[in-house]
Amino acid sequence: MSILVTGGAGFIGSHLCRALLAQGEDVIVIDDLSTGTYDNLAELEDSKRLRLIVDNVNNAALVDECVREASAVYHLASAVGVRLIIDQPVRTIESIVGGTESVLKACARYRRPFLLTSTSEVYGKGSKVPFSENDDTVMGATSTRRWSYACAKALDEFLALAHWVESKLPVIVVRLFNTVGPRQTGQYGMVVPGFVKQALNGQPITVYGDGQQSRCFAHVQDIIEALLQLMLCPKARGQVINIGNNQEITILALAERVKKLTGSSSPIVKIPYDQAYGEGFDDMRRRVPDLSKVHNLIGYQPKRDLDQIIRDVIESQKQ
Repeated sequence: MSILVTGGAGFIGSHLCRALLAQGEDVIVIDDLSTGTYDNLAELEDSKRLRLIVDNVNNAALVDECVREASAVYHLASAVGVRLIIDQPVRTIESIVGGTESVLKACARYRRPFLLTSTSEVYGKGSKVPFSENDDTVMGATSTRRWSYACAKALDEFLALAHWVESKLPVIVVRLFNTVGPRQTGQYGMVVPGFVKQALNGQPITVYGDGQQSRCFAHVQDIIEALLQLMLCPKARGQVINIGNNQEITILALAERVKKLTGSSSPIVKIPYDQAYGEGFDDMRRRVPDLSKVHNLIGYQPKRDLDQIIRDVIESQKQ
């Protein structure tokens, strides 16, 4: 049987597909190439063990057929990036909630293990740091579009966990914190590849807000290793689990680090949020994960630091 990866042509999904193939697995990918790209899988398509289906996970009949053939499902298909969420809120909500419902229904029918990649955005405006999986979530007003993504992903989590409660469908929910690495695009607002592109092109490195908001960045390879281990971990079933890195840096300091590692002479320029995203944009000052649960489950410890992440993104963009 195969492993099904929805969103497998995306940044994280394509890295996951490579890892699964390297383990000797057969892989089915469903991706509509709306935010993913064929180039991410082009070198793999000659493999007889990879089948790429260009379609949407809202296609219930197709999803049912693929899940029936699969031994496990990694559900990564989702709208991504602040820019896309702000510009296309209808697409964001429909693709996230409808797609997850479609995949979960098929997994429930055939009793297939299901891993959902959720997001640290679910913590919303929570101020307790570090964020622990059982902390309350604090969302902004429904009139502020950026919260549509967090609320849709939270509903995904509720739905997956409801299947666990009602029928013990083996579901795992992982909340990813700022995953970065080769082949990630800055097209939809991802900050590290965006900064690297600007620095390499000699353009101003644009920091939104005052730059004192802080984030933690994890290498995609660390994340992939964790996803593979969690799928095989019985104690992870029915759990919500943070995955990321807990080394914190301000966005202004990140811009300075990118400038240094690229050897760029680009100026660092601050742009008000209202100018970047429109009036009323909300942002969180800090976002740091508590990684104790994932460490206890699988011994997870990030292996790659921020400098390696940036260097890998630089090398990828140069190629």
